[in-house]
Amino acid sequence: MLILQDMRKINIIGSGFSSLSAACHLAKRGYQVEVFEKNSSLGGRARQFHKDGFTFDMGPSWYWMPDVFERFFASFGKQVSDYYELERLNPGYQVVFGKDEVFPVHDSIEKIADRFELEEKGSGRKLVSFLNQAKRNYDVAIDDLVYKPGVSPLELITPVTIKNTGLFLTNVRKQVERDFKSPKLRSILQFPVLFLGAKPEQTPAFYNFMNYADFGLGTWHPKGGMIQIVNAMVSLAKELGVCFHTDAAVDEIITNNKKATGIRVRDKIHEADIIISGADYHHTESLLQASLRGYSEAYWKKKVFAPSSLLFYMGIDKKLDNLAHHNLFFDVDFDQHASSIYDTPEWPKEPLFYVNLPSISDQTMAPEGKEACFILIPIAPGLDDTQELRDKYYDIVLFRMEKLTNQSIRKHVLFNRSFCVLDFVNDYNSYKGNAYGMANTLTQTAFLRPKLKSKKVKDLYFTGQLTVPGPGVPPALISGNIVADMIAPI
Repeated sequence: MLILQDMRKINIIGSGFSSLSAACHLAKRGYQVEVFEKNSSLGGRARQFHKDGFTFDMGPSWYWMPDVFERFFASFGKQVSDYYELERLNPGYQVVFGKDEVFPVHDSIEKIADRFELEEKGSGRKLVSFLNQAKRNYDVAIDDLVYKPGVSPLELITPVTIKNTGLFLTNVRKQVERDFKSPKLRSILQFPVLFLGAKPEQTPAFYNFMNYADFGLGTWHPKGGMIQIVNAMVSLAKELGVCFHTDAAVDEIITNNKKATGIRVRDKIHEADIIISGADYHHTESLLQASLRGYSEAYWKKKVFAPSSLLFYMGIDKKLDNLAHHNLFFDVDFDQHASSIYDTPEWPKEPLFYVNLPSISDQTMAPEGKEACFILIPIAPGLDDTQELRDKYYDIVLFRMEKLTNQSIRKHVLFNRSFCVLDFVNDYNSYKGNAYGMANTLTQTAFLRPKLKSKKVKDLYFTGQLTVPGPGVPPALISGNIVADMIAPI
């Protein structure tokens, strides 16, 4: 077996956003960094699928919290605009509640408040007040909380959080339902916490800062798709001297006297002083001897995971009407679908779904006169995944899309590729095929999440959506920053 040796070196497993963030920060601080990606392209779940002139973001498709991206690049004396072009979408997205019942979420709080007022008298004023609180929470989260390493409960105790203890003791649903009576408005205000991977009634009300991220900071689109963020971070990393390996699945984490000393990729051992994994936490620990794993199988089985997803990537031979770049189909019962994910895991009888049409805003995503479309149905992780089930739900969502938007779609589909639980497992080693990581419930937040630093192996660290701060692209950037600060404090 060939042994590649190097000193003062960090090997990073996986090339998702958290890994790329950690790689950049640590390379800047003088470490020699190598990144090992199991797939043929960099970016982890933020890959793209290309076919016949159509381009699809296969993973993340929402660009929220633009300030976090700016902060990341500013750490290196750069700006987002040095790498890619951003457009604020208007509407940011729209919610389809039924035929001819569409609620657009526009690009300013004033416009959104006016639209709320049309739905429920007095709700516009209440929304502004609600968002003022959400902004305060957002500022606290960004300035005082989310960049903390999750080591101690004391991290949560600041003069500001003490004053707002009640927001950790109640939940998003109770807070929303106290102020808003319209079922439509309630659904819209509870939607953003789904990015945290949990039901609104299981999510502390403090997380209403996601509503400010939504309405206040807006929904953006990087021209060319979310892969542009990956390309930007890889470009920056290479400028800083980071070396990348693709088609390089890690088969084992090498240890000596309970210290991480390297990784094995096929027949080669790549030695390092420190190992970081941005891959699935559960999978990473399976690369260790059983006695060195920090968390048992029983631990993982008890945890609440964010949903998996059934996705369809479709090329359509015409432009679609009555739809926006981002579309949420909430024409069926929100709670019933959520229950099928979190309470009694099963395939939903009447699924909510999300439709992404990037070619509405970005002509580079599809040939002229055609539409790139991907559809996402959130489902419980670990469900049976068969072609028969995929076909069944393809029929369900296309039927409802056609009916609710008053147009034919199915006969215009040029091709359809699906992606579901088994693909998340095979492509990303994802625990139970989850799509977003571990949910941010009250008992799975901050210091109660899996640790960034291995409890049993020295110089082994973790980053990404199963640890702090949680699911989502901006939190992934932050997670990489946090683990870099743990290893090499500024």
